[in-house]
Amino acid sequence: MVEWKISSGLTDYDTALAEMEARADAIARGEADELIWLVEHPPLYTAGTSAKVEDLVEPDRFPVYNTRRGGQYTYHGPGQRVAYAMLDLNKRGKDVRKFVQTMEEWVIAALAEFNVKGEIREGRVGVWVLRDDKPLTATGAPAEDKVAAIGLRIRKWVSFHGLSINVEPDLSHFGGIVPCGITEHGVTSLVDLGLPVTMDDVDVALRNSFSDVFEKEQ
Repeated sequence: MVEWKISSGLTDYDTALAEMEARADAIARGEADELIWLVEHPPLYTAGTSAKVEDLVEPDRFPVYNTRRGGQYTYHGPGQRVAYAMLDLNKRGKDVRKFVQTMEEWVIAALAEFNVKGEIREGRVGVWVLRDDKPLTATGAPAEDKVAAIGLRIRKWVSFHGLSINVEPDLSHFGGIVPCGITEHGVTSLVDLGLPVTMDDVDVALRNSFSDVFEKEQ
């Protein structure tokens, strides 16, 4: 059984990290159900295990948290839905690569409920959308923007951290970092794409698509 929890307001990052780690340990011991925890954070940057110092462009802009999740620098803030996934890979097959792909499928399925075609790219973390409304890139390729990020940690075959979907954050806040180390593409949100989507709408889409994507994996 997967428990769902939605926290109102803005959740302190240190508090979230402590609660995630405690829940993941309890799941590993067989003392708690799996959990999907939906939160928003105050403006902050997190550094994953592959983060490069030079990608923190404005180190004094917002608090910076060093994490042990995979990935590089990421922004979290109001208007962005963060979904922390504490799931037991002992029950879901001990295949980390497949699990990450399933997380990507989850985001893509949720975006599809708003008729947004999310795509993944080899060598680029996260979920991307083509921007036909923007000029072509210098190479003549269509412009692409990142709409969702994924960063996970697995301990004792239980996942924590998770994903974030840009619903209506202040996109200028991403300017303090090189998001995920990628300079040649931009960042977007569902509202920036012209969709009048609310956080509640995204929560419903995440829950609906979770069942569709993860239940077929078991």
